[in-house]
Amino acid sequence: MFRKSMLLLVILAMTVLAIMGCAPNTTGTNDGDKALKVGFVYIGPPGDGGYTYAHDQGALYMQEKLGVDVVKKESVPEDASVKKVMQDMIDQGCTVIFTTSYGYMEYTLEMAKEHPDIKFLHCSGYRMHDNMSNYFGRIYQARYLTGIVAGMKTESNKIGYVAAFGIPEVVRGLNAFTLGVRSVNPEAEVHVRWTKTWYDPAKEKDAAIALLDEGCDVIGQHQDTPGPQQAAEERGKWAIGYNSDMSAAAPNANMTSAVWNWGPFYERQVKAVMDGTWKSESYWGGFEDGIVNVAPLTKNAPDGAQAKIDSIIPTFKDKSFEPFTGPLNDNTGTQRVAPGVKMTDDELLSFDWLIEGVIGNLNDAF
Repeated sequence: MFRKSMLLLVILAMTVLAIMGCAPNTTGTNDGDKALKVGFVYIGPPGDGGYTYAHDQGALYMQEKLGVDVVKKESVPEDASVKKVMQDMIDQGCTVIFTTSYGYMEYTLEMAKEHPDIKFLHCSGYRMHDNMSNYFGRIYQARYLTGIVAGMKTESNKIGYVAAFGIPEVVRGLNAFTLGVRSVNPEAEVHVRWTKTWYDPAKEKDAAIALLDEGCDVIGQHQDTPGPQQAAEERGKWAIGYNSDMSAAAPNANMTSAVWNWGPFYERQVKAVMDGTWKSESYWGGFEDGIVNVAPLTKNAPDGAQAKIDSIIPTFKDKSFEPFTGPLNDNTGTQRVAPGVKMTDDELLSFDWLIEGVIGNLNDAF
């Protein structure tokens, strides 16, 4: 009887183990006891209050929603050293890696080719592979709206813009901001200063100060930190932020910010990996996806700006309005887009000229 009982227990235990072995694995790994590991490579620190902060908030949102493990590396240069950072993440068990700055693109592609079993997602670039996506959002839509705020606020009709590099992403944003400005104030000009860096708080602030010294009374930016906002605050002028709501950094200057909401996108991508449905793609969503937005207008914003913004956002969501519709001239007066013609996504993603109303030279951006 004892032997029969023991035999029954052994058979029962083997049955339970077999059932567990056949249970679906929702972690996205080969080990059902371990959570999926996701890597994030950052250009700056999450404490920058801007670009990296916004990505990190998205990573935290995704982690909370899905219960995955997250490995982060901050302040990684845009050079070959990023490959070692990605390799270290792979060695730690990461099977999904997000590289969040433009300059990581070619290195991410190299790693994708070397590691076909790892999913790579690169932000703001255009390269793709079977196991590598690129992703960004139509932040130019939000920049157009913040340009309206700046155009309605300026008294000098000179608006400053601190820009990083002359790549299509930055050029597109600067041009959209300028179109927004001039849609409500055709006499206004947008003066650009190039820093040739993404993350350098002191340099960003100094560029804004130079623009203020030239008579600009509103400062916009395509930079990673609130440095330009703080310069405007110190001079008693106005500012438009970027990446995250920068009102706390300059409460008496900031009027609004063009902001990112990365969390839902990161959740969707990682969930697709876990479900086995992930496919390489080139993602470029806008207001309709909720990935871009405008921060709440502050007390510093001009009267009527909120109503103007509220009237345009639905046209972005239903895609009935595209700011980059001709006639459009460059800042030398040459017509680049004929009347009634909308620029294609390919043209927007390869933008290499400055629109009428921008005071500056693209050659200075490199």
